[in-house]
Amino acid sequence: MNVFRFIWQNHGQVLELTLEHLRLVGFSTLFAMLIGIPLGIVIAHRPRFNKPVLASANIIQTIPSLALFGFLLPVPWLGERADRLAILALTLYALLPIIRNTYTGIRGVDAAVMEAGRGMGLTESQLLFQVELPLSVSVILSGVRVAVVISVGLATIAAAIGAGGLGEFIFRGLAMVDDRVILAGAIPAALLALLADFGVGWLERRLQPR
Repeated sequence: MNVFRFIWQNHGQVLELTLEHLRLVGFSTLFAMLIGIPLGIVIAHRPRFNKPVLASANIIQTIPSLALFGFLLPVPWLGERADRLAILALTLYALLPIIRNTYTGIRGVDAAVMEAGRGMGLTESQLLFQVELPLSVSVILSGVRVAVVISVGLATIAAAIGAGGLGEFIFRGLAMVDDRVILAGAIPAALLALLADFGVGWLERRLQPR
């Protein structure tokens, strides 16, 4: 109960840091979708790009988050603002599940359906937007769902470089050796991850082709 009393007494700061956390996650997920979905479509239609694109995304996933922040710090313009740097790092981490699921979804469309579309005179772009994407949208959203949950967790580490978010409480609590302060950041972050997982999962089920 001391933790919840602490959160209530500092609810203004908790709300401010939660909004910062949501901003980091929201922008990074949006950018990852704008990059990852087109890349997934490209490698689904151009298999020769499959291995280099997925290998690059896999390599990024293997880099520890603090090390990636360190690599990006010297980059001009980005290193001047911690929030820009954090959004770029979170975007890079979110790419793999989005690219992979987009590729899987597009490749999973039944060849007979594609042939039927071509037989009706649809162009390649019409096939993409009227057949492939509508049939694979739930698989793509499954990747977005994974990316969002990953971003919520990793965004807590962004506080280490001064990017804000709920990680501020966690790092402050570790420095003070105070469980209440740690949990004041950890509990809202966990709730955000659960809500994001539930919300995107609900959307995924609603858009699943019947």
